Amino acid sequence: MDYRKEYERWLQEPAVTEAEKEELRSIANNEEEIAFRFSAPLAFGTGGLRGTMKPGLNAMNTHTVAHATQGLANLILNEKREKDGVVISYDCRNNSLLFAQTAAGVLAANGIRVYLFDNMRPTPELSFAVRELGCVAGINITASHNPKQYNGYKAYWDDGGQLPPEHADTVAAAIAKLDIFRDIRQIPVEEALQSGILTMVGKDLDEKYLAAVLAQAVNPQAVTAVAEDLKIVYTPLHGTGYRLVPEMMRRIGVKHLYSVEAQMEPDGNFPTLEKPNPEYPAAFTLGIEIANRVGCDLIIATDPDADRVGVMTRTKSGAFRTITGNQMGALLADYIITAYQKTGTMPPEPYMVKTIVTSEMTSKICAKNGIRLYNVLTGFKFIGEVIKKQEQAGHGTFLFGFEESYGYLKGTYARDKDSVVAAMLITEMSAYYHAKGMTLSDALDDLFRRYGFFYEVTREVYMEGFGGAEKISALMDTLRNNPPKDFLGNRVVVFGDYQKQTLTEGNTVRPTGLPRSNVLSFRLENGDTIVARPSGTEPKVKFYYLLEGENETKAKATFAAYEKFFRQIAGV
Repeated sequence: MDYRKEYERWLQEPAVTEAEKEELRSIANNEEEIAFRFSAPLAFGTGGLRGTMKPGLNAMNTHTVAHATQGLANLILNEKREKDGVVISYDCRNNSLLFAQTAAGVLAANGIRVYLFDNMRPTPELSFAVRELGCVAGINITASHNPKQYNGYKAYWDDGGQLPPEHADTVAAAIAKLDIFRDIRQIPVEEALQSGILTMVGKDLDEKYLAAVLAQAVNPQAVTAVAEDLKIVYTPLHGTGYRLVPEMMRRIGVKHLYSVEAQMEPDGNFPTLEKPNPEYPAAFTLGIEIANRVGCDLIIATDPDADRVGVMTRTKSGAFRTITGNQMGALLADYIITAYQKTGTMPPEPYMVKTIVTSEMTSKICAKNGIRLYNVLTGFKFIGEVIKKQEQAGHGTFLFGFEESYGYLKGTYARDKDSVVAAMLITEMSAYYHAKGMTLSDALDDLFRRYGFFYEVTREVYMEGFGGAEKISALMDTLRNNPPKDFLGNRVVVFGDYQKQTLTEGNTVRPTGLPRSNVLSFRLENGDTIVARPSGTEPKVKFYYLLEGENETKAKATFAAYEKFFRQIAGV
């Protein structure tokens, strides 16, 4: 693509607003920025779209949103499922409502029935709504926990999970053939409403969603038993959890819920945060101040689209400690299993699902308790696919699924991670341990005593700007074509190349049994695992270090040595 020609075309295009053209004129002398924006379109994959908000092909704006939606509309029309409809939701980010209305106008112009939420909603409610309304697809406008300049577009299919790869490929192929301005059908959202092809949805669906969440309680009496003493601090980080998470807490019997008021107001500028990500301790600063003032041991934070949840818990020293995504997954897995066993209500053929970059502590927990565990590729859609296959096969009961990046699900009402149900289970689990005189920090230490010490760290290497994708590809090719034979004397016993779908152990090569994915793993003879994986939503490569050791001090030293070595051979 001639990026200069495309840039000039946008400057002359009537559909591009004067404000957008003015912004484009401001980069007239920045050749690298023009090339970045106009050399290629924002890629549409199984995760949909995600990028910074500005004019251009390789960015999030009304034109790229309409372009993607026309591609999705073509798929739906080819499947002859326009009457089943598409449900659309959005989060708190700047332009999210505008992008949602843009998508609704494109679908309506194509004769596809549309359901549009009357206000921002958590991502998992969109997944639930697709199933509840019997829609062929869903669209959610969100960039999850990315910084404020980002927005995104997630597409879902009729099972409530994100688009399967074959459908994503079909949509991407359709987009590639469509002119971003000339081939888009679109009408104003007001016209779609008046014609009756667009229906607004709201509180009725909220009630059905909350009922599905509350049905996942393992021990409903746990909270009410300690309600007079249990205190919880909650923050939605300016996001969509602001209404339904507190309502859920009230319904399960929490009497002392302290909200971080400065972060309860939805705001796409995230004024109190550098990054609205519950994985980062900095997101809890205001919550810790409140917790120390009121004498609370637990702080819960949900990300802007309320699909991820993070926790900090008080330790014996009185300080607060982060419970990582890996650790919380293990805690919840152990709690759910224990609660079912104690009440004699374990369902038949129980199973759990985790990803290949998630702690092996849960593997030990499941093995000890006779629970089948499935390992899948990174991305919650793969957890949803296991649920779907088990349902189609007519056997197995899904107990719990999670990934290391703070995403959890219990129940089959949705096919995406859900911070609302996770927050409910975390509260219930905290109440269970509170009755024993323990915090979640104590519970985690007890897990380590029972199963051994596990230490997991994720490191990210960003490669932004023009040429970033090529740099990421070159890095992965270097590791793929010249994989290390050992890490500081610890021999690599299994090398996994998930792009080739192979696991190499000595002279034996066997299939991964998983879909193709640009992921490399190195399993060492001491049981440690290192994984390299490009992000599907940001210009970066993620390195996962999954370690097992005697204690935290030794594990941290091992990690530091591994990371230094791996960065050297990877050249980053």
